[in-house]
Amino acid sequence: MSRRPDEAFYGAVVSREQLSPTLVRLVLGGPGLRGWGEGFGAHTDAYFVLWFPPQGAPYAAPFSVEQVKEEHPQELWPSHRHYTARAWDQTAGELTVDFVVHGDSGIAGPWAQGAAVGDTVVLTQAHGGYRPDHEADWHLMVGDESAFPAIAASVEALPEGSSVVALLLCDGPEHEIELASSGSLEVRWLHRSGDRGDANLLVDAVRALDFPAGRGQGFVHGEAGEVREVRRHLLGERQFPREDLSISGYWRRSMTDEAWRTIKREWNAAVESDVPLVTDAG
Repeated sequence: MSRRPDEAFYGAVVSREQLSPTLVRLVLGGPGLRGWGEGFGAHTDAYFVLWFPPQGAPYAAPFSVEQVKEEHPQELWPSHRHYTARAWDQTAGELTVDFVVHGDSGIAGPWAQGAAVGDTVVLTQAHGGYRPDHEADWHLMVGDESAFPAIAASVEALPEGSSVVALLLCDGPEHEIELASSGSLEVRWLHRSGDRGDANLLVDAVRALDFPAGRGQGFVHGEAGEVREVRRHLLGERQFPREDLSISGYWRRSMTDEAWRTIKREWNAAVESDVPLVTDAG
């Protein structure tokens, strides 16, 4: 039975693991997640919303977001953040989520860093739009830490005989994570140095890549400015088919998540004008 829009899900922390200096894995479980998997579907980029009360709020999880908004002034409303499911265990009813943590910056990261077993968080059901096409001849995965969960889930979903190249950006060797795939997986790690050239690491790596023969399918997600440059290259210079490309800016450097969401639609429209849509000859 599906839930009403005002009936949020909630999960309790079952376990936690420090995957890297800035990546924390939490497994959520409990009766509040019953039925959550109905929205998980077949997508490997399944995303959902987590809700966090402001400090000092007179309520705590589990709560109804709609009820909170009806009963409290706006400054007490919870903030929300979008996350990608790393894995969903249908049998155990457990959701694995990987959080990028940069000290005390942000909302979700600090919560995850301090979360203990038993702590509870409110979340929505998942949606998605991508899963690697087994009919593609090869796959290209490009992204930073924010895209690691979707990329890891995607390469795990590939069958034997698949070919995939992953270009992954992080702060150094100690920030690298393990990826597993039944296919032929080539991972190239790109490490930031802390200077202005970091913004070009992904697009330069894609430019230098010799594309395999045949039809490729691409998944490119991460910082909006970096993703935009990769998109320009793939569509404009490589003539990569749009229908075979999943690409989006998850976040924007120097902007809060709230500020980024307010301009994202306008930004997406501007990005569409970078490479005019052309009709394939045939």
